[in-house]
Amino acid sequence: MTKKVTITDLAHKAGVSVTTVSQILNGKQDRFSDKTVEKVHRLQRDMGYVPDFNAQSLIKKSGRTIGVLLPNINNPFFSRFLRGIEATAMEHDYVPLIFGSNNSETLESHYLLESIRRTADGMIIASAVSDLNYIDKILSQNEVPYLLVDQAPVVEGDQINANNYQGGSLLAEYLLEKGHQNVVVVADSNPTLNMEHRLAGFLETFKKAGQPISNDHIVKTDLTKMGGYQVTQQVIKMKPTAIFAINDEIAIGLYRGIHEAGLNVPADISVVGYDDIDLTEYISPKLTTVHQAAFEMGQHSAAMIIERIKNRDEPIQSVTLPVKLVERESVKKIN
Repeated sequence: MTKKVTITDLAHKAGVSVTTVSQILNGKQDRFSDKTVEKVHRLQRDMGYVPDFNAQSLIKKSGRTIGVLLPNINNPFFSRFLRGIEATAMEHDYVPLIFGSNNSETLESHYLLESIRRTADGMIIASAVSDLNYIDKILSQNEVPYLLVDQAPVVEGDQINANNYQGGSLLAEYLLEKGHQNVVVVADSNPTLNMEHRLAGFLETFKKAGQPISNDHIVKTDLTKMGGYQVTQQVIKMKPTAIFAINDEIAIGLYRGIHEAGLNVPADISVVGYDDIDLTEYISPKLTTVHQAAFEMGQHSAAMIIERIKNRDEPIQSVTLPVKLVERESVKKIN
């Protein structure tokens, strides 16, 4: 087995001290000649030397890492969100540690503890954490600042979200304008605050228009394509003219179920979604939805947590990003 290259090996090969190598590799190369700096960096590449992360973390008391806790890493919305985090984190020389909880309280707790153990400098929490008071206690006690994404503000702290109430209202106004009154909503079985706002905006707008949607026209399922597919028959039996899927993943599952039932979107049933994930432009017909700036949300999240890491006394940060309706081909006008 090949022996791991150490900083001592590199220093010996370069003919300099371990201290010199350490300072050059930690950005203090102005103290040395260009020839020495070039030689150390060249030998580092040639020998494949990688500084020991744990040793550096102990010395600096910082891992230059940001823990990112997500509910579902397979959801395309969170893929774009992560790309935004990565882009900003790299600009500031931070590395995101990405964890998917799969909406499990056990996994959430495990990954939070692991983030602390691995000296994460801060946490971005987009998962539907079960007990934010517990989260606040464990992170605060270990002096790890955190940012909540679309979560209930149970504890006072930094937060970023999108205007979900407005997004739900935009979709309701659009369906009413197209003449749809008999509408079924396919919502989340275990809604977080952002989902509750999304649903409230939709329902309130129909109510104000004198067309309230009854509770038996709200179907609950998982926030996945399979969740949408599994409730299709239940929805079709209600004979709606339109369906509001609380996210695009559910809408795509409904598309499959509607097609298998011998019906067509939008000729027989109109469908709208929410999030504007990449797939919405590639299914047929293209899905009308609400666009959330997932990439920008990731960028803002990373920038905000890095600012908090640098300045713990900064005033509470709160950002609400706008949403917009994206009209495509999945809604039929019926009046």
